[in-house]
Amino acid sequence: MQLSTRPRCLSNVVTLFLIGFSLAVFAESISVTDDSGIAVSLNKPPERVVSLLPSLTESVCALGKCSTLIGIDRFSNWPKSIENLPKLGGMSDINIERIVQLKPDVVLLEKASPVIARLNGLGIKTFAFDIKSMGDEQRALQKLDSLLGTSEGARVWNQIQQQITRANKKLLSRDKKISVYFEVNSAPFAAGRNSFIGDILTRLGLVNIIPESLGPFPKINPEFVVQSNPEIILLSTSTLLDIQNRPGWKSIPAVAKNRVCIFTADQNDVLVRPGPRMGEAALIISECIQEKMSSSR
Repeated sequence: MQLSTRPRCLSNVVTLFLIGFSLAVFAESISVTDDSGIAVSLNKPPERVVSLLPSLTESVCALGKCSTLIGIDRFSNWPKSIENLPKLGGMSDINIERIVQLKPDVVLLEKASPVIARLNGLGIKTFAFDIKSMGDEQRALQKLDSLLGTSEGARVWNQIQQQITRANKKLLSRDKKISVYFEVNSAPFAAGRNSFIGDILTRLGLVNIIPESLGPFPKINPEFVVQSNPEIILLSTSTLLDIQNRPGWKSIPAVAKNRVCIFTADQNDVLVRPGPRMGEAALIISECIQEKMSSSR
């Protein structure tokens, strides 16, 4: 009797082990839908990640997964711990061959990236993001949490919100409701109300002269700004001389009263990236506005 039951017991133990192993593997497998509507499946959280967008690089690190990065785009420069990683080009000249050599588990990139199809064709998994508003960034942090196997997205998002609240409190009540124009580059492209920068301006109690109907980052006619008469101008890449040379701009209240915020390259990196430093961007904006409004009264 005892001899006949031992093989059966051993068989039961092996079966339970295999079931437990299978459940463990299944529990660790991942399937997340990216912003292109593509479900990306992985057997486990990726250990080798390539990021081809600065805001995504920053988000990965903010979630505590900097160590998984094995390659980045040439514009990713924060945090400093990534500075020695292989640089894989920009939007128009991504080094596909080098990415293949790095053997990433997944490549994080912008939804409009032209290299997605080629990477997928080479058997490399990609995860695409389309981040234009603060709501998009909140969703991106949630998706990165799921993809990377982390649970830090809510903490990072709450920190952003707390910093924006602090930035709002820095502004005097008399400096709220003033009209502002944020120029992303000298084309000129502007930050619309439904962009992440526009979201920040609204949260600070400021009135963005670029209407929501024009989209997140519209190219505008400079005459539109003259007609809108903003009280504050925020420049990320242009200079005071640039705008003074534009027809009619010297008569704009912001220019006439020297209420023009011109940001440094480091500040600009913070301001134009929809990532975990958006709260810091709000603080940079509020401090400059407070300074300019106080000095011109």
